[in-house]
Amino acid sequence: MPFGTHSPIPQNEKISVSEMITLLRNKVDVEITACVSEENCANKSISEPELHRPGLALAGFVDLFTHHRIQIFGNTEIRYLNSLSKDEQVNAFNSLTEFDIPLIVTTDGNKLPEHLTDLANNKDIPVYSTPVETTKFMFLARDLLEDQFAIQTVIHGSMVDVYGIGIMIAGKSGIGKSEVALDLVERGHRLVTDDVCILTKKNNVLIASASEVNRHFMEIRGLGIVDVMSMFGIRSIRYQKRLEVVLELFLWDEKENIDRTGLDREYITIMDVKIPLIRLPITPGKNITVIAEVIAMNHLLSHYGYDAAKKFQNIVKQTMKNRKVGDPRIKRSVKYFEGDFE
Repeated sequence: MPFGTHSPIPQNEKISVSEMITLLRNKVDVEITACVSEENCANKSISEPELHRPGLALAGFVDLFTHHRIQIFGNTEIRYLNSLSKDEQVNAFNSLTEFDIPLIVTTDGNKLPEHLTDLANNKDIPVYSTPVETTKFMFLARDLLEDQFAIQTVIHGSMVDVYGIGIMIAGKSGIGKSEVALDLVERGHRLVTDDVCILTKKNNVLIASASEVNRHFMEIRGLGIVDVMSMFGIRSIRYQKRLEVVLELFLWDEKENIDRTGLDREYITIMDVKIPLIRLPITPGKNITVIAEVIAMNHLLSHYGYDAAKKFQNIVKQTMKNRKVGDPRIKRSVKYFEGDFE
């Protein structure tokens, strides 16, 4: 394990309704207005990222009613309520308000009848309305909640965006991770975080970011703390980046078996996500920065279906296949050299 243990922890166990509404307005840019007093949000919280459409519950079947989720009233639910008499609407809606519902959102410009809104207000159930269509709102809300409830872990390493590939430089303390990251930044690549990296699992993808404390700061042993953004400009940093390759640096050891071809791919599993792992021995004179750039470009080639190691292996196999057994003739390595004229 190149960076020790990394026990995942939930980012949030719950989120208040008022915070959820604030994030929808300010971060997701969703227009959403309160239909009841917003004081109803004070003691309400959401404990999971899933949403629920209460069509069956309105019809009276509440045995499997997931009342602890946000309840979405779209065109179907509103039209069903509008098809009922006033007394039937009250009875249907009361089958929901008997439960501790955290939030009701009406979508696509729909609104609950006023007498039902009053019932929700009396039960201290927040009710909001948005003009966003149901499918789109549910996608945006679920994406926001999945981010808030995503599991995280903290690891030791330097994260750099190299040619669009997120490379985590790992290794024991003092081996030169920060120096390699700084050299990459100087060559035009972008620093995500140094030393302390927060990994968030979202949609089976690991997103790396810095903490609030070490954002765009870097420690260089013997020099101290440097501010990468102030020194190299805003283009030298990133707020977050997907983790795609782990580059582990370690001291050269002749006894250790080092992969020479790249055919046997290694992986590391972090929070159940497999990430390609490249173990790079450190020796005097080795340019780790250039190798990191080559790793990024090689990963891009592999992403688009080209594998240099397999290509070379196929060439060698084909050459051996074509060679005739027992042929005494000396074969030239290159059949013909063109004249080297300038």
